[in-house]
Amino acid sequence: MGIFDFLSGQFIDVIHWVDDTRDTMVWRFEREGHEIKYGAKLTVREGQAAVFVHEGQLADVFTPGLYMLETNNMPIMTTLQHWDHGFKSPFKSEIYFVNTTRFNDLKWGTKNPIMLRDPEFGPTRIRAFGTYTVRVKDPARFLIEIVGTDGEFTMDEISFQVRNIIVQEFSRIIAGSGIPVLDMAANTADLGKLIAAEVSPVLEGYGLEMPEFYIENISLPPAVEAALDKRTSMGLAGDLGKFTQYSAAEAMTAAASTPNSGMGAGLGMGMGMAMAQQMGQMAAGQPSGPWGTRPAPAAPHGASPVAPPPPPPVEHVWHIAVDGVTSGPFSKAKLGRMATGGEITRETYVWTAGQDGWKRAEDVQELAQLFTILPPPPPGA
Repeated sequence: MGIFDFLSGQFIDVIHWVDDTRDTMVWRFEREGHEIKYGAKLTVREGQAAVFVHEGQLADVFTPGLYMLETNNMPIMTTLQHWDHGFKSPFKSEIYFVNTTRFNDLKWGTKNPIMLRDPEFGPTRIRAFGTYTVRVKDPARFLIEIVGTDGEFTMDEISFQVRNIIVQEFSRIIAGSGIPVLDMAANTADLGKLIAAEVSPVLEGYGLEMPEFYIENISLPPAVEAALDKRTSMGLAGDLGKFTQYSAAEAMTAAASTPNSGMGAGLGMGMGMAMAQQMGQMAAGQPSGPWGTRPAPAAPHGASPVAPPPPPPVEHVWHIAVDGVTSGPFSKAKLGRMATGGEITRETYVWTAGQDGWKRAEDVQELAQLFTILPPPPPGA
């Protein structure tokens, strides 16, 4: 065997890559001196692409298939390298295998809360998180823009940059969408498509694409969630007076049932005395007030009973929303002056405590009359 045959046998003539990881995006075929035998077989499997780099220049990109590394299927290589010696000599090149499959279940989330102006709650903050998938769309551009000469490039090395791009576009779109926080859960699919459309052009500059993007959750800060839960509880309670009495009775019952509790014993004695007083009054034919209180004294003989004065009317105060900005509270008299001056109209949204959401002023019976009373004609008319 001649010396040339011996040397030729030392060079790799089968080039392929079997990926046994789940996060490798690019892997460089390693050979000492990067010497590859002319006529070697290159196997590119489905979900892969092979990028040839010759003497620092990107030579060609091979899609899935079996190739013989010869001049007839490497026209670009022929222009980069003047072949001689009957095309038998080895050449020094680098081969990078690029994983073109999807990388799934990648996480994204807002590191800090996003400030926005909610139509109902006013200025508030939200957090969000979800998942996305990414894949290499242009192996040559990805190798030039991101990988460089890294011999083994993983998804972790670029996932942080992709997350930053997603969060930046999400913050910009969600803050300018004008969608109320309570309605965002019903619009996550549309928001996800909109954000993916904005992120895709940036990723294309890296040779990547985002086939899927999901928003799993949009949440409020804990303090805001607690206030919202309290507001919901108030709506479910209905009559707050009866709810307060019921809560007090439940608290006293729980305290009275606590063993070895002086408070429980005192409450038990108080409840027992109140019940005894009620039973005595019932036996005497006297109506009793709530919780065993004495009834109102009877009117003198021959005099008509005096009814207690009615409670003073409760004056509502109102908040208004104009162009997404809330202000107030204002009294009804103040709203009347604002209506006369044209500062509010029938279409202005108003809200007061106990009202179910924002309503237009003309839909609130108490305020509708502000827009039906016309001033008298001016003097001399």
